[in-house]
Amino acid sequence: MAAEYDATEFVDTDFQAHQTPGASLTDPLRAPTREEVDRKVVEAQQKLAELKRAQEDLERERATLEELRRRQLEFQTGRQEMIRNLTRGLGLLEEAEFNARRDAEQMVKTVGDFRDALQKIQAIHDQIWTKENFQVELTRALTTIENARMEWNSARFKLPVLAGENAQKAEVEPAPAPAVSPFANLSLGELCKIGFAMTWPLLLVALAALGVFVAILLKR
Repeated sequence: MAAEYDATEFVDTDFQAHQTPGASLTDPLRAPTREEVDRKVVEAQQKLAELKRAQEDLERERATLEELRRRQLEFQTGRQEMIRNLTRGLGLLEEAEFNARRDAEQMVKTVGDFRDALQKIQAIHDQIWTKENFQVELTRALTTIENARMEWNSARFKLPVLAGENAQKAEVEPAPAPAVSPFANLSLGELCKIGFAMTWPLLLVALAALGVFVAILLKR
């Protein structure tokens, strides 16, 4: 009886292992081919390019966020600054407006009072006074002038504009220079000489008196 036919007896398994492409790719101990290295280099370059694009995108996003933060900070500080300045400005302007309105009202009233006082003074006609009414008219005229003077002095305190040229001169006129001592620029030696020249007559008088006193003692 003939033996059964085995097809594997006529197959060179070592040759097939070297010729089969799939077997070479799965072998972990095999050295990489040039094509595999080139492919990995290309893949690495692609990954680097992708990372670079991602980095550029992050840089642009960071710059955008920083600009947004700067604008927000500028908005906050600017708002606080303008609120502070405008609030202070409103207070100052309202106070100035109140003072100006008060001064204007005071000026209007003073203008009316000045006109009345001027009319009263101009209405005095001393040339028509007689001997009979001279005392009465003179007293009345002096009273009118005194009232006008009081009105003028009161208005000068209330309205600085009425101070006129005298106030401006008082502001512009410089203060008098302090007095300078005649001995301020002298040296110590010169001061000693002047002091000796001023005191030596007194020394002579004292010595003369001492001599007289000694002579009297000796006579005794």
